[in-house]
Amino acid sequence: MDFGLTQEQKLILETVKDFTRTELMPLEEEMRKAELEGWGDQFPDAQTTNRLRLKAKDLGLWGLDTPEEYGGLNLGTVMMALISIEVSHCLVPFRFGGSADNILYAGNEEQKKEYLIPTINGERKSCFAITEPTAGSDATNIRMTATRDASGDWILNGEKIFITGGNEADFAIVFAVTDKEKGYRGGITAFLVDRAMGWTSRYVPTMGSWGPARLLFDNVRVPNRNVLGEVGWGFRLAMQWIGAGRVLIPARAVGQAERLLQIGLDYARQRVAFGHPIAEYQAIQWMLADSAVEIQSTKWLTFHAAWKQDQGLDNRHEASMAKLHGAQMVNQVADRVLQIHGGMGYTKELPIERLYREVRLYRIYEGTDEIQKRSIAGNLIQGRVRIGEWD
Repeated sequence: MDFGLTQEQKLILETVKDFTRTELMPLEEEMRKAELEGWGDQFPDAQTTNRLRLKAKDLGLWGLDTPEEYGGLNLGTVMMALISIEVSHCLVPFRFGGSADNILYAGNEEQKKEYLIPTINGERKSCFAITEPTAGSDATNIRMTATRDASGDWILNGEKIFITGGNEADFAIVFAVTDKEKGYRGGITAFLVDRAMGWTSRYVPTMGSWGPARLLFDNVRVPNRNVLGEVGWGFRLAMQWIGAGRVLIPARAVGQAERLLQIGLDYARQRVAFGHPIAEYQAIQWMLADSAVEIQSTKWLTFHAAWKQDQGLDNRHEASMAKLHGAQMVNQVADRVLQIHGGMGYTKELPIERLYREVRLYRIYEGTDEIQKRSIAGNLIQGRVRIGEWD
């Protein structure tokens, strides 16, 4: 059993560390000021993000998860998890360029030319639109309709909500009901829908800096050539999209929790109460120790799920456990570190309260805690996984 990295992997990871330290972390003070002035949800802006991505591209950090035939590095899920951890040590949100939604590769050659390649090149922006006001955790309950008219085009009507990147995207991957009787087993279709075709977006304010969108479709006409994959089988594509990215959520949680723990440790060493650094008190030590153990637990759950994905194995059970544990872990760590800081942790002078608000989302999106527990228990009860079985 080898937990080591190759020399090439070490070099890539070291480059990511240096980029995070030299290019991203110096922006943290500017982001803090933006938070205090009330426009933190807009930081960094598109111009800054593009500038950073081009700098990263010069260092070879481009298309990290993109197949080599499209000019990417195709690093694999374990390396993407490691990179996500490193970048998440910084408070400034950032993702490297040169990538596209994995399900866009399911498009035909014309769709790849019009949507996939420009997205990889950074010329177009996409968003994934499945969630609706009545269909969150129960994605099978979507109600947006797509009806084919005499011309062969599809007419889309309905609403999507909490769509990441929906305000900036120039096209959306939209899932709509095309056969109500069949439901998600043959009755949901994926469409590539340009904003120019008529859909609109509205910003949805949240407790964190995440700025999702509400997408509105009112008789939006979509040509039949814009069906992604097969008519009726869009739900499989949706689950493929969700499954591929689920492992990276606990990876980001690990990175943020490690940064929080370092902030708490540094403060505990220098903060004096009753004549001693508070790090000498058992109550504080237990908070630090519990956090360290939980972070490490999530890290290995995540790496195992990522490894199985790289091996082409079914990792849904492991990904659910990693996502569940990671989401709960980072919330607990944030709460402890805020407690260690006392009143100062509650102020906007420090980044703790911001992270506290940010990480609360992890227990909701891409499958709530309750949905993950349901999946894990179902796998056990129905015998799809066996206790104590080794891969």
